[in-house]
Amino acid sequence: MSRVAKKPIPIPKGVTVDFTNRMLTVKGPLGEEKLTLVPGVNLEVKDDVITIMAKTSKEDKQIGAYSGLMRALIYNMVKGVSVGFEKNLEIMGVGYRVAQQNKDVQFQLGFSHPIVFSPPAGITIEVIEATKFKVKGANKELVGQVAADIRKLRPPEPYKGKGIRYKDERVRKKAGKTGK
Repeated sequence: MSRVAKKPIPIPKGVTVDFTNRMLTVKGPLGEEKLTLVPGVNLEVKDDVITIMAKTSKEDKQIGAYSGLMRALIYNMVKGVSVGFEKNLEIMGVGYRVAQQNKDVQFQLGFSHPIVFSPPAGITIEVIEATKFKVKGANKELVGQVAADIRKLRPPEPYKGKGIRYKDERVRKKAGKTGK
């Protein structure tokens, strides 16, 4: 069995876990997440702790790998509904900016028109400054995907570094043309 799967997952206060018919439901102050477990992997909820159990055998090593995956997904669900996830992004470039319009966000990225981005359900975009914003939500995968979709609108270019980037992202700059 995976060593990752052997570590128990603590359930924080305010989070309820329900496991029936191979369907795990985790509810908390920030939302609700559901997951269907892979056959061969089982779990036990006892005393505010979730433990993963897998049928181990030498012939079926795949179940051990799945048990580690299931443990990581369940841990992310519990953390997401209790604390949440966020990605910080920033915009570099003269005239590039972002503005909040109710739930939608409007980007000025050097195109001839503004780009209006509507986040999916469960995701909120919080504009901090004209060039800095956060993508927040309870689902780690969805937060990362929305941040990547926004970054795709104008990825950082290698000559001046203009575009949308993650907060701590380093863009390697290329040397431009040299004169005579």
